[in-house]
Amino acid sequence: MTALRLPFILMLAGVLGLAGCSVHQPVSLYQLDSGSPAQPAQSAGMAVLLGPVTVADYLQRETLLQRQPDGSLLASLDGRWAGSLSSDIDQLLLRQVAGHLDSQRVVLAPATTGFTPDVQVLMTITRLDSGESQPAILDAQWRLIDRRGQVRDNRIIHLQEQHAGGTAAQVQAQGVLLQRLAEQLSTALKPLANQPPIAAAPKKPAAKPAAPAAEAEKQPKIPMASPIRTDMEVFRF
Repeated sequence: MTALRLPFILMLAGVLGLAGCSVHQPVSLYQLDSGSPAQPAQSAGMAVLLGPVTVADYLQRETLLQRQPDGSLLASLDGRWAGSLSSDIDQLLLRQVAGHLDSQRVVLAPATTGFTPDVQVLMTITRLDSGESQPAILDAQWRLIDRRGQVRDNRIIHLQEQHAGGTAAQVQAQGVLLQRLAEQLSTALKPLANQPPIAAAPKKPAAKPAAPAAEAEKQPKIPMASPIRTDMEVFRF
């Protein structure tokens, strides 16, 4: 009986060992590739307030999602994001736009006190994903608001990038899409660099108080009563 139990115990231990190896299998961590943006040199370049940049809800997680041929999304088994994907997108766009504009005055929203931007960029990213057999796709929209609060540009963007199929290649392709987005955004921003200054509104002169004499002249004059004299005599008896 003991001889029959021993192979079973060894087999069970082997199965549990394999299960333990599969559970503790290391998972690769990924970050978006920012490329090689130029280092901006102008400290007095174009002032741009980048953001808020709104990212779709399904992208606000550490899980690296894989687009399936039927359009569904599944969590990747061999990789996840190394931190916040939304923060990675903000930093990538910041460095790319600052490099294209050659300006150190590109900041992320919210702006610090005293910073007056020439243009504010409001951006929404509704899709950024890929799959082993699906290309990387980026869908976004931006609005450019000048210093007068007027919308100067409103654009809907759809970009697509092919890749080799692996997880690392997919992440690299998504980074390339964001770099292309930043390049197109910078091209739209450059014509707004030379905006005329906002003229100060003219002040209305303060009303002067009316002179007392003038007010007195306007009031109607009432004739003064004078005593009436007669030449009649009064006789007493």
